[in-house]
Amino acid sequence: MNANHPPLLWIEIGDAFPDVDQAWGHDSDVPGLLCAGGDLSVTTLARAYGAGIFPWFNQGQPVLWWSPAPRMVLDVSAFRLHASLKKRLKQFVKSPTSEIRVDSAFDRVIHACAGNGRAGQSGTWIVPTMVQAYIRLHQAGLAHSVETWVDGELVGGLYFVALGRAIFGESMFHHATDASKIALSALVAMCRGFGVRHIDCQQNTQHLASMGAAEIPRAVFIDQVAKARCEASPVWSFSPVYWNGLLASTPVTT
Repeated sequence: MNANHPPLLWIEIGDAFPDVDQAWGHDSDVPGLLCAGGDLSVTTLARAYGAGIFPWFNQGQPVLWWSPAPRMVLDVSAFRLHASLKKRLKQFVKSPTSEIRVDSAFDRVIHACAGNGRAGQSGTWIVPTMVQAYIRLHQAGLAHSVETWVDGELVGGLYFVALGRAIFGESMFHHATDASKIALSALVAMCRGFGVRHIDCQQNTQHLASMGAAEIPRAVFIDQVAKARCEASPVWSFSPVYWNGLLASTPVTT
């Protein structure tokens, strides 16, 4: 570890989280790391997300909590629908055997995501304890899946955490070309329909940036979360009518 960072803070179960300003900075080997310890109960996870904090750790490590600065966020009005994806979406929408489902197979989605590595990282970060924690969060109504189905088969999807209208994207998977992008497009379309303005993307990746996500100051992000989490939570379900606004937009050709 880089000697420029302070000692890692440890929290016990039930402890309050440290102020996010205490997260390790860019001069450390792991910028954004805030603390370790605690648990992955529904209550703890809800408190964490509401404060702009999320868990991320590998097998054999304690629970590690993060709050990067800046924060990668997708403003749903800035979603970049590339021409190739728009063409794929139109084909998907027209197909009688293709559909978007919400929360019909959350367990299958998170297990499929657990088989994928996070971009830029080795191994999977969705360890079994994380899988079970987010299944409990789903059962509590705070985590949801968006699923791409073709010919009766689950071919892609994503899951996210929702506190009111504060939305935190977690992970995606695909077993067919563009299936995860279709699920993300469906989430964006739903968010626009429900008046949700932002989707937290946590980490900066080239893929997310290509679809319109951008870094914003952590303080701005936390203010967005504080306001959105107090708004009434949508009833998460998908209607094909949500595609209309997205498909009517001018595609990005570069």
